[in-house]
Amino acid sequence: MKLKHLSLSVMMMGASAAVMASGYHFGTQSVSAQSTANASAAEAADASTIFYNAAGMTKLEGTNFSGAVDFVAPQVEYSNASGKYPTGDAITRGDGVAGSTAATSGEITKSTVAVPHMYVSHQLNDKTFIGLGVYVPFASETEYQRNSVLRYNLNATSLKTIDINPTIAFKLNDQHSVAVGVIAQHAEAHLRQYANFGFLIGRSLSLTGATLLAQNGRADGFADVNGEDWGFGYNLAWMWDINEQARVGVNYRSKIEHNLEGNAKWNKSRVAAVYGATAAAQLTSLGYSDDETASVKISTPESLSVHGMYRLNPKTDLFGDVTWTKHSRFSAAQLIYGNSKPSQGNITYLNPAWKDSYKIAVGGAYQLNDPLQLRFGLAYDKSPVPDEDHRLATMPDNDRIWYSFGAKYDLNKQSSVDVAYSYVQIKNGKANVTGVCTTYGVSQCVSSQTTGTADYKSSAQIFGVQYNHRF
Repeated sequence: MKLKHLSLSVMMMGASAAVMASGYHFGTQSVSAQSTANASAAEAADASTIFYNAAGMTKLEGTNFSGAVDFVAPQVEYSNASGKYPTGDAITRGDGVAGSTAATSGEITKSTVAVPHMYVSHQLNDKTFIGLGVYVPFASETEYQRNSVLRYNLNATSLKTIDINPTIAFKLNDQHSVAVGVIAQHAEAHLRQYANFGFLIGRSLSLTGATLLAQNGRADGFADVNGEDWGFGYNLAWMWDINEQARVGVNYRSKIEHNLEGNAKWNKSRVAAVYGATAAAQLTSLGYSDDETASVKISTPESLSVHGMYRLNPKTDLFGDVTWTKHSRFSAAQLIYGNSKPSQGNITYLNPAWKDSYKIAVGGAYQLNDPLQLRFGLAYDKSPVPDEDHRLATMPDNDRIWYSFGAKYDLNKQSSVDVAYSYVQIKNGKANVTGVCTTYGVSQCVSSQTTGTADYKSSAQIFGVQYNHRF
């Protein structure tokens, strides 16, 4: 396994800021569901029910296909940022360039990202249905300027995951259906972590006082961490048609464990330029290798969703969903490097201390005429971040509200198109970030042990389009 996995734990912390759901979930896996703020899991209107409640496949005759793409425009900005070295002086210099100034504000997300999803279901007989979902559960990219005052925490993160989810559903009787599936999850990730090598070299040269302090930020280095991994889990679902008007369902998605192993590459070019090749070689001998191993263990959280649908009249459907997620599984993580660094150890400690969270969504659909259905939804998504002391710089997550609307248009008896727009309003937040390892009950770790603070303003817009076809 390559190093991208060790970024998975840290990367997933960067995911939520750039996506739509709290924690590190992408937020929507279907445009038809997105148009109701993901309240319509009990609807089972197309093959994307494989993700939201796979038992809903028993409502789909024949063979069904749904293909969707979401165009996501996140905006995450930081401002009023400041930081301090462990010596107490402020971080004011850029990334080692003489005369450069550390950036204290900026945008840390890309402008627009396209995210695809695909589902196929097939009816084997009157009782048995099979399906396959290929979708993106986590996806994000955040990057600070290389001269950011917060660069010594995590300067850049990127995460791409894809789930392959074969599922089988059984119609027990006219009212009850159940489903079970296997989830194979592939992840690719990258992170960049800066190090204050100038001060470390200064101490090795026996510099003291103001001369030593002047080495802070003079010759930064950084590690690029990359990797990929497979993890496995399962999903369970149940759907109950109470009567012709009302339907309820339950959907469970298991945790997925990742034992991530890979490598880290330390860049010491600035040290060589400022202090010479001998100083760069000294850092290598101290454990900051051009290429060393790294590993981390994490578990993505399980979730439980309870949802319902009520047909108010022949033209109007109402939806509701409550989802609980065990985000507390991400309470702590350790990024373990293969080489020990004298006086620093070989571990980067992460202590997000997340709490379990919930999402509440309500929505509806109105059949305006024969081909056109209008759809809408509203959701409140509670963040797992307990307070500003545990809000991570790579993921300034906070509570959010979804405002969604869209439409479904029947092209003919076999084909339809869904479109949706969502605005995700994310509560402003503040982060007190720290790399001081004694915060985590240890005295040594791979860290420049800086502290910092910043204010965050975030939002996201999503436009989605989905094509559905029944064969």
